Amino acid sequence: MASSIAHQEDKYRTFLHGDGEKNTKWRYGVPPNYDVVNKLFEEGRTKIWPPGSLEEQVQNLVKNWEMEFFHKADLHQYKSMDPEKFTFSLNGRKPITLEEIGKLGGGYNPLLQTSLPEEFRSYNPDTETAETSHKTFTTTFPRGFALEIIQVYTGPPLIVYKFRHWGYMEGPFKGHAPTGEKVEFYGMAIFELDEHDKVVKVEFFYDPAELLGGLLKGPVIDDSAEGAATSSCPLLRSTG
Repeated sequence: MASSIAHQEDKYRTFLHGDGEKNTKWRYGVPPNYDVVNKLFEEGRTKIWPPGSLEEQVQNLVKNWEMEFFHKADLHQYKSMDPEKFTFSLNGRKPITLEEIGKLGGGYNPLLQTSLPEEFRSYNPDTETAETSHKTFTTTFPRGFALEIIQVYTGPPLIVYKFRHWGYMEGPFKGHAPTGEKVEFYGMAIFELDEHDKVVKVEFFYDPAELLGGLLKGPVIDDSAEGAATSSCPLLRSTG
């Protein structure tokens, strides 16, 4: 998750800048800037992988994939994955295509699919869009939501790895006041690459409640207070 507007090279995301991105169509009008979340990552990571190592390569691949998945508006401008072959699956569910992901609303919705009855959903992917989910989580995590690779079990073409995501709840979430506390979760993922080193299949395994549970600890606030927090930073309306 990025946190403001791009203006310089990003050392972890090669498909964000350069001549090859001059005509890129960005979902929020401008390329994202990851400076703030990169700082969060560098200050909070538990592993520093040697340059050129398999672990560093996988970490950068996942960061590039995540950036394109959230921010590039034209599927045919993806460089980390093949949009014609690509499928996504969460916790063993039936794989879905990019077209089907779009029908789910895009954004965080495919990552937070749930079988819970609607009355028990603190975040309901069935009623959110890419824009509303983007606004929700960039407001909740104004410094972004950092990602690190903890361990790589197998290398390409079938990459299996363990990851950690974390951030600080410094904004409200769905009627709950910010706590300022660190919210984190761990998971496993499988990335399958084709002969051109493009991602064609992604499978994630984690408990979304590890994320959402940490966002419900703050006291309940009224809608006006949450709205004020959301509108306090205009940059968040166009980034993620």
